[in-house]
Amino acid sequence: MSGQSTTRTVPGSSGPGGARAGGRTGQRLSGLAVALGMVLFLGGFAWGAVLYLPYTVPTTSMAPTIGAGDRVLAQRIDGDEVRRGDVVVFKDATWSNVPMVKRVVAVGGDTVSCCQDGKLEVNGKEIDEPYLPEGSAAEFGNIPEVVVPKGRLFLLGDERSGSLDSTAHLSDAASGTVSRGAVQARVDAVVWPMNGMLEEPAGFEELGALSSPGPLRTVAGLVVAGAVLILGGAAYGPLAKRAGASRSRANAGTAGAR
Repeated sequence: MSGQSTTRTVPGSSGPGGARAGGRTGQRLSGLAVALGMVLFLGGFAWGAVLYLPYTVPTTSMAPTIGAGDRVLAQRIDGDEVRRGDVVVFKDATWSNVPMVKRVVAVGGDTVSCCQDGKLEVNGKEIDEPYLPEGSAAEFGNIPEVVVPKGRLFLLGDERSGSLDSTAHLSDAASGTVSRGAVQARVDAVVWPMNGMLEEPAGFEELGALSSPGPLRTVAGLVVAGAVLILGGAAYGPLAKRAGASRSRANAGTAGAR
C-alpha cells in the first residue's frame, strides 16, 4: 500500500475531457462568428449593389470635388428627388448622350444668373460655394438671367473655367437645362482615391431643404463588421483548440508528477 500512489482529477475544466469540451465550445463560437460575419458582409455588399452605381469621372470639370480618373459611388434616385447642390449623374441626348457628372445649382421655377460680386445668384440670393477651386470666380463669363422651366435642372461643373455645362448650352431650346428624368444617380462619395463623402452644399440651404446623404456609411459599416467577424472567428477556432490541447498536456504532466 505504501508503495502506491493515487491521483484524482477534480471535475471542471482540467483534464482531457475539460480540454475537449473547451475546444468544442471554441469551435462553436468560431462557427457562429463566421456565419454572422458572412451574413453582414454579403448583405452589405448586396444592399450596396442595389442602391449604388460606380462611375469613373474622366475629366476635371468637377475638380477639386472630383478629379479626373476618380471613382465615385452614386445612389440610384428618381429625378424628382434631386435638390439644389446635389452632384448628379445624368444622360441627355443634347449633351453627347453619355453619362455626365455635374452639380445642380437651380431647379424648376428658379431664376439663376451670374455674376455680381463674383458669386452665383439663385432667386436673387448670392450662393456661397466653398467647393469651387480656391480663388476662382463663380463663373468666368456672365450667365444671363435664366428662368429654369418646371421639371428641369440647371447644372454647372465645379471647375467653371473648363466645364461643358449648362452655360455651354444656353442657346438650346431649353436654355441649357436638363430634364429631371435624365438623372440616373446622385454622387455620395469619392471612393478612389478614398476622399470620402461629399461635403454638404450648405450655401443652398436658404433656398430650401438639402438632400440627406444616402446609407453608404451604414453599408460600409456592415461590410467592415462582417469582415472582422469572419477573420476573427476563423482565427478563434484553431486558437481555442490549440489552447485546449496545451491545457490538456499541462494537466497530464501535473498528474504524472504526482
